[in-house]
Order: sequence, then C-alpha cells, then structure tokens
Amino acid sequence: MGDEEVYSVKVEEGRAATHDKPSAGPVYRCIYAKDSLLHLPSNLDSPWHFFRDSASKYPSKPMLGRRQKSESEVDPYKWVTYQEAYETAIRIGSAMSSRGVNPGDHCGIYGINCPEWIIAMEACNSHSVTYVPLYDTLGPNAVEFIINHAQVSIAFVQENKIPSILSCLGQCSSNLKTIVSFGNVSTAQKKEAEELGAYCFSWEEFLQLGNLDGDLPPKKKTDICTIMYTSGTTGEPKGVIIKNEAFMAEVLSIDQVLDLTDKPASEDDVYFSFLPLAHVYDQIMETYCIYRGASIGFWQGVSEGFNFHH
Repeated sequence: MGDEEVYSVKVEEGRAATHDKPSAGPVYRCIYAKDSLLHLPSNLDSPWHFFRDSASKYPSKPMLGRRQKSESEVDPYKWVTYQEAYETAIRIGSAMSSRGVNPGDHCGIYGINCPEWIIAMEACNSHSVTYVPLYDTLGPNAVEFIINHAQVSIAFVQENKIPSILSCLGQCSSNLKTIVSFGNVSTAQKKEAEELGAYCFSWEEFLQLGNLDGDLPPKKKTDICTIMYTSGTTGEPKGVIIKNEAFMAEVLSIDQVLDLTDKPASEDDVYFSFLPLAHVYDQIMETYCIYRGASIGFWQGVSEGFNFHH
C-alpha cells in the first residue's frame, strides 16, 4: 500500500486479557493526528468566543443571508452583518435572562434552517444555556418527549410549528414556560399558551425584552453546549451530551484538516446552509464558518425581514 493510501496510523498496540482487564485490539488514529490530538487554546472556553471574536474582527462583513421566493420570482439575498447579528444575540440572551432562564438551563430550538436558528443558538451560547434541537422526524411524540426529558424551559419555534408546540403543551407545561416564534404569533395562540401556563412571544416582542447592557455569565470548557437527541436503535430518543470543549475541538479539527489537505475557509467564502441544523454536523460546519468570518446563506426565511438590529 502506498503512503498516499494510508489514512490511519497505529498509536497503541493491542493487549492480551489479564485478570483485571479484558483483551483489547490496537488503537488507530487519523493520519493527520498521528503525533497528537488537538489541544484547545487556553483562551477558548465556549463556541461563543468564536462568534464574539469574528464580530470584533469583521463587524461590517455579511454574516447571515436570507433568500425568499415571491410568486414566480426569486429575490436576491438580504444580509445582516456580524455586528448586527452579535447585538441581536446579546439582546435575545438578555431577554432569556429576563424570563428566568439561567446558565445551565435548557432551551429548545425547533424549525428549519434560518438566521433565527443561528441567532437563538448563539444567544444560548452567550448565556451558557444548553440548547436542545427539537425535531419531529422521530415520530409525532418526539418533540413532547424531548421537551420533558431534557426539561426544556424555553423554546424558539418556527412560525408554522407553533400549533405543534401548543398541541403538546398540556403535557409539557410543567417544564416549558416561554415560547418564542421565529416570526409572528397570533393573539389566539398567545391566549392558548397562557391558558396552559406558558407565554408566547413574536421574535420582535421578545427582542424588546432584552438590552445590550450587563455582563455575560462566565463560561467553562466543561459546560454542556448542546444535547443532541437521536432515535438510537429502539425505544425513546436518546440524548447525547456535548460539552463546549468537544464542540470546539471538532470545529478546530475541521480547520486543521482543511489546512493540511486543501485550504481553510476565509471571510471571502459563502456557505449555503441546507443540511439540517437539528443535526450536529451542520451546527459544527456553520460554527466553523463563523469562526472563519465567512457568510452563511439560507434559501428562505420565516418572517418578512430580519429586523434584528435596533
């Protein structure tokens, strides 16, 4: 086998069984990590720091773009800058705090890929809140199960998914107290939520609850970044805990591999978001783009415009 065909390297020999331990085969590692595994820089404690640093370096650079289709025509992308998105995430995080959501609490995000999904994710990162993607491809009761199992107290929800959330709210009301639409919410939906002990806000209304003042809570590498639910093989969905350090290591590993095999992304690149953000792979890829100051485009939106920055 030629060197160009070798993709892994043995870093530990196998061992025979002993009285205390079972036998084990040899340990192999990716060829690009043959000398050592990646070590996180000491100044990085949370994926929030990727976003914060890029907003500082590229404040006027387009970050999140939405392209909508009107009748038979496709509109051009409309963009918000890193600075606008950063300030919106700060305000959303502040609004979450005003609703009693504290560091370590769990926040659901339920909907298609869109700028609001990323902003909600970053707002959670800003306040050390664990975000939990919600999705219904695991079955009709999966969303209800995940909300209760993960003890989700606040959820950001695509506008046309609000009825689905309200339909299971009676079984989730002991946990879920705040629902925020990516777009608008009707008076009837607000009333229905309140009758079940929760409050429902439009994106704009929720923004008004937050501000840009105040210190952000401290962050640690060992904080839980996200809980990703999967169907596993049988039974109810299984929650996989991913800490800040693991999430950041994956982002930086992508950068390392691209540096060794091709070239890393840059602020001149644009990423087309179509893989589902409810899965961790696209969260990692979009966070990598944010780390590199690249732009992220979405095919369609869920509201008439961004209105992120006031």
